[in-house]
Amino acid sequence: MSKTHNYPVFEHWYKTTDWIMQTSEKMPKNTRFSFSNRILNLALDNLDLITQAIYTKQKRHFLLKINMNLERLRIFMRLAKDRKYISIKQYEYIAIQINENGKMIGGWLKNENT
Repeated sequence: MSKTHNYPVFEHWYKTTDWIMQTSEKMPKNTRFSFSNRILNLALDNLDLITQAIYTKQKRHFLLKINMNLERLRIFMRLAKDRKYISIKQYEYIAIQINENGKMIGGWLKNENT
């Protein structure tokens, strides 16, 4: 069993990334190589950064980068809602997931500072 299974933040973001992948595939085709790819890349980058944070002693750098990516995702998802690429219900769902992940990362970061 992988070490990542012991980290709820990884499991949570893994499921969130899967949702983002499914949702971005349904965005208009004319956004796929620009806008929706940016969203997808941020989500995948965070999955990668969480994995790196799990396996390294120097976690702070990765955790701060994850926080920045979450903020960027908030903005992109809001724009996706405003442009009607996703529904309000989808936006509400992903906003909750991003906020929850942000709380988990914030708690991890706080723990690293003590």
